[in-house]
Formats: sequence, C-alpha cells, structure tokens
Amino acid sequence: QAQVVESGGGTAQPGGSLRLSCVASVSILDRYTVAWYRQTPGRERALVASINRGNMTIYADSVKGRFTISRNNAAKTTYLQMNNLTPEDTDVYYCNTFPQTWAWGRGTQVIVSS
Repeated sequence: QAQVVESGGGTAQPGGSLRLSCVASVSILDRYTVAWYRQTPGRERALVASINRGNMTIYADSVKGRFTISRNNAAKTTYLQMNNLTPEDTDVYYCNTFPQTWAWGRGTQVIVSS
C-alpha cells in the first residue's frame, strides 16, 4: 500500500499563506485522483480539494478562491497552496487518493492565529 508524507504546515497569521506538500510512494502518480483532507480531533476527515488525472479540481465551498491544489507527477508530489488563511482553517491536513485507498500519513498541522 502506498505511503504518503505530508509537510509544510505551521503557524500563520490570519490573511497569511502556507504551502503544503505531499509525496507519495507510488510508481506513477498520474494514475490517481489525489486529494487533501482536514481533520479536527474527534471529527471525521473532510475533503478540502481534489485533482484528477486531467488536472480538473474540486474544492470545498469554505476554501474556494483561497486554496489551490496542484500536482507534479514527475516528483510524485501534490501541493495545496493556502492563501488568505483564517482561524477556521486550523486543522491537521492529510493527503490521499479520492476516494481513499492509500494508507493515511501523519498529516501536517496548520494553525492560524494572531
């Protein structure tokens, strides 16, 4: 089963930006629709954004116009550019296929606070 490693989280001020990265241990990334999810402790993971093999993207309403998902298949890496962050974006972010087929990684913590 493929493994993923997420990185790029941290603390940002409201209105700031972060760029998350996800490297997957797969032979060919472009076979997959890849997605970013978020999770608050005690709650189910929620879809944030996805990108399919044709680079078509889908976003949760709460992040439309602020977040951008992209991929670099050669580098087996998926990105989430997060702009104009708000405290409501605070969460642990994970990447996986959509629907989920890979093992879950450890995620990367995003904290938005002044």
